[in-house]
Amino acid sequence: MSTLPHPPHPPHSPHPHKARTGIRRVWHATGYSLQGLRAGWSEKAFRTESCIAFVLLPAAFVVGRGWVEVALLAGVVMLVLITELLNSGIEAAIDRVGPELHALSKRAKDLGSAAVLLSLLMCSCVWAAALYQRFSVHG
Repeated sequence: MSTLPHPPHPPHSPHPHKARTGIRRVWHATGYSLQGLRAGWSEKAFRTESCIAFVLLPAAFVVGRGWVEVALLAGVVMLVLITELLNSGIEAAIDRVGPELHALSKRAKDLGSAAVLLSLLMCSCVWAAALYQRFSVHG
């Protein structure tokens, strides 16, 4: 049985961050994540949703009647922000490819937008149900 030798690793990887380990990797990954949040902040939709989250996240502790309800209320708000960031990433990648119209580019952008819509609908429904239960006469 013959085994082929592994090809040598290139001396200079095009992605030097892949070689980092431990705390250095976490430190650099955190920096990239903060850059992503700053990039997200430049998007009007993310800023708007972040301002709403600034109100809803503390409100989750008032409306929720236990840690599970608080986590659910806060979680659906965070899901909207996460989905918006992913949608912005999809749009940026598509825009990098080129400005010309293409059916697959449109499809990718539409799917990202649909994901944001679904997260907003879920968030709205969870909050409406929680507010109804918390403040209705029967709650």
